[in-house]
Amino acid sequence: MHLNPGVRARATKIKLLLMDVDGVLTNGKLYHFPDRDGNMVETKGFDSQDGIALTWMQWKGFHTGVISGRESPGTAERARQLKMNYVYQGHIEKIPIIEKIMAEGGFRPEEVAYMGDDLTDVVVLRRVGLAIAVANARPEVKSEAHHVTEASGGRGAVREVVELILEACGFWTEILEKYEVRGFPSR
Repeated sequence: MHLNPGVRARATKIKLLLMDVDGVLTNGKLYHFPDRDGNMVETKGFDSQDGIALTWMQWKGFHTGVISGRESPGTAERARQLKMNYVYQGHIEKIPIIEKIMAEGGFRPEEVAYMGDDLTDVVVLRRVGLAIAVANARPEVKSEAHHVTEASGGRGAVREVVELILEACGFWTEILEKYEVRGFPSR
């Protein structure tokens, strides 16, 4: 993957990766099944390679989190498993949440990356140092992004961004060496 030098420069400053959930951490599909009592239960799928990549970010001292317009027990559980620092659900209006996170965490805008796919994400993309749209994002979102992933949401887009950030910050070679992977050039 050829990476724009401006994107690489932005990535070197990142300390926090925030994401939308549906369409970014997942492929955006929601499945509803009845439980024993006939109540509808929602489920969705998360990419395991995205998950291990978010774990690597934690290992290297980065913060991670989600801001989602929908409430979902599945999202809460996935965030818990990945030890995300910030989990906000049920917030279609995302500006107050991003401002709260940056204020409480002491993050400057240039230290924050955000991944989105839909119109509710545009306002956040305009307020962060590294604005990322996933491949399956709406055209309006892609036009606001500094970087558009090759992978779609729920299919490795988060992994792609984590690798980009870790490589730009000088950690990717260390991750490869940990798993005895050799012979792959940097981005």
